[in-house]
Amino acid sequence: MEALRADMFEEICPSTLLPVRVGGDKWAGLILRCLEDGPRRYSELRVPLARVSPKVLTQSLRSLERDGFVRRTECAAPVRRVTYELTGLGRSLLEPLREFCTWAEDHWDELLDARES
Repeated sequence: MEALRADMFEEICPSTLLPVRVGGDKWAGLILRCLEDGPRRYSELRVPLARVSPKVLTQSLRSLERDGFVRRTECAAPVRRVTYELTGLGRSLLEPLREFCTWAEDHWDELLDARES
């Protein structure tokens, strides 16, 4: 599995303007996208999500886990290791998220104008 790129999400990403939020969380959609290719460790998620504070990333992951979208797995041996992966329910959100992102790109100017007014 390829490493997540630091530039995976643009600084001004259309998904941050989406009026629809997964679980009411601004960052949940980006986290789900980071997990679409398979399980990731917290430190891997921090690379493309560097502008999210560690506290907020942790809160978002816990919220996604509580809502059944993400599974947290902890392995103790030989070194403590925690991974996060999408559940079937979380995976079912990927296509609607892609549609919402396409919609945001198509309506980018209108969304920016509404936010500025």
